[in-house]
This record gives sequence, structure tokens and C-alpha cells, in this order.
Amino acid sequence: MIRWKRALRTTSSERFVALRGPRAVATADLHYPMDGRVVGLVVLDEGAGWTEEQIPDLLATLNEDLLPGVDTSRGSLSLMVVIGEVIGQSESTASDSATDANHAKPKSRGR
Repeated sequence: MIRWKRALRTTSSERFVALRGPRAVATADLHYPMDGRVVGLVVLDEGAGWTEEQIPDLLATLNEDLLPGVDTSRGSLSLMVVIGEVIGQSESTASDSATDANHAKPKSRGR
């Protein structure tokens, strides 16, 4: 069972993390243009064992749980889905300057 958790909210966008138990298995970045549509990017964690057959159910839970007023059949929801691997993360801190930002430290991909 997938549970969606909000990770970030701005005035025109949100990021949600899909959790299967305690594990993050996908993220959804949703953007809300002023015309009432929702446009989003869903990134499935490559290591979470997703199958093509599971994707429609995941998108249905996203739509039903988070976006009850929009849907693809009415043209008010547009989602792109990709499968990817996290290779690094970068976060700035209050002490970072514009020229001295923390840079991502990629994991070894073993390739």
C-alpha cells in the first residue's frame, strides 16, 4: 500500500513522497498553473521493484488522494512518469554563500 507524504509546498507547486512502509519508493512534483490544470513529474525509484502494471494504480492513488478535482479524462491533469536512481543530493545551509554551495556527492554506480 502506498501512502503519500507532502515534502514541500510553495504557492504554485508541491512535492510528495510515496512511501511503501517506511521506504520512499517514488516522488511527485506537482505544479499548479493559473489555468486550473495540474502538471507533474512522477519519479519512480528504480530499486523499488516497480512493474509497468503497477504504474496505473500508483497514478490513481496520486489522483484520488491528492488531486480530487482534476483528472486526465477532463484534460486538467498531465503527468510524466520516469524511473530513475538517486545518485546524489545537494542541500544548501544558512552558512553557504552563492559561490560556495554544497555540491552533490554521487554514489558509485558500479558501471
